[in-house]
Amino acid sequence: MQMIDNVAVWGSPVDEGALRQIKTCYYIFGRGAMMADHHKGYAVPIGGVVAHENLISPSGVGYDIGCGNKAVLTDAPAAEVRSRISTIMDDIWSTISFGLARKNRETVDDPLFEDDDAWQIAQGANSATWRLTSLRDMARAQLGTVGSGNHFVDILEDEAGRIWIGVHFGSRGFGHKIATRFLTRAGAKDEMDAPPAVLDARTNEGQDYIAAMKLAGRYAYAGRDWVCDRVSKILGARVLDSVHNHHNFAWRENHGGTELWVVRKGATPAFPGQRGFVGGSMGDVSVIIEGVENDLAGHSLYSTVHGAGRVMGRMEAKGKYKNGVCLREGKVKAEDMRAWVEREGVELRGAGLDEAPQCYKRLPAVLAAHEGTIRVVHTLRPIGVAMAGADVFDPFKD
Repeated sequence: MQMIDNVAVWGSPVDEGALRQIKTCYYIFGRGAMMADHHKGYAVPIGGVVAHENLISPSGVGYDIGCGNKAVLTDAPAAEVRSRISTIMDDIWSTISFGLARKNRETVDDPLFEDDDAWQIAQGANSATWRLTSLRDMARAQLGTVGSGNHFVDILEDEAGRIWIGVHFGSRGFGHKIATRFLTRAGAKDEMDAPPAVLDARTNEGQDYIAAMKLAGRYAYAGRDWVCDRVSKILGARVLDSVHNHHNFAWRENHGGTELWVVRKGATPAFPGQRGFVGGSMGDVSVIIEGVENDLAGHSLYSTVHGAGRVMGRMEAKGKYKNGVCLREGKVKAEDMRAWVEREGVELRGAGLDEAPQCYKRLPAVLAAHEGTIRVVHTLRPIGVAMAGADVFDPFKD
């Protein structure tokens, strides 16, 4: 860890664009840090952590409210899973929905649609009833869909030969609409390097945002729960253990005797004893980690990485096209991505060049930057990976 203008930064090399963003955040919030998987985001960098006694930031939480990772340990025999992995991934691909459209007609429901008063707040107190129904219906229709971008469903094997299911996605269009509404009301600018929009948590507007954010976080948890349960049925396995947490959220926490709103954008809470699932790329290991007590927690606010972190932007990776004409050649070739995945023994479904392993840092190196603040409990190697294909349309991509 190094201190740069009062901001704690993990990882090397430091992304200068992300550093400029977190410095701006520091001037507003008074506390700021960047995890080792950091890179530029909208107003607040991915991997950024900010905190204040009274201020929260819809920009810091982001559009995919409550995006997170869940991993479940199963009793599926590893040898059998490996021998059937092609069929298993076909079944996952045909059952689990990536992008907007639902592939199957199974009913996906949850008590949150009926037992939470925040639905009215999420839509807006003055909205017509049909608009409220429309928002809830849209959310219900998308519950359990994974989306696209860097969201995934993985089958993994740990060092003891046990099979895990890992997923990463968030609150889909529901969270996106909440974020859009409150960002607009907070006067946010549609610019990557604009200062983050802030709300005072003591105001009615701030309280409304917190209630809507918590509902979106609950929704994201329910979606990940359903997908993990459904994939375990595909495996014909029982769930023995689960590790579930999220990022893109604001928590009320006590640090050093002071109550703070801690916003983690693409960063995971890692208090002592708290476990987390951190995914690598489609061709790299993932891990189960656990937070440990450490001397740097005053700077990190007990935070750590949420993934490997990008080293290459989407357009840089796949090139830029307009009306079918290539305006700029991409840096990642399909044959190179395929060769990497095959070398690692991964059965892949979907995924575009912008999610190739070449676009990401190596997770072990990223974790090494946080040595002494977390410990690796299990190392998981991917056997099968499913992600939305390059041709999948999804406006709620990341």
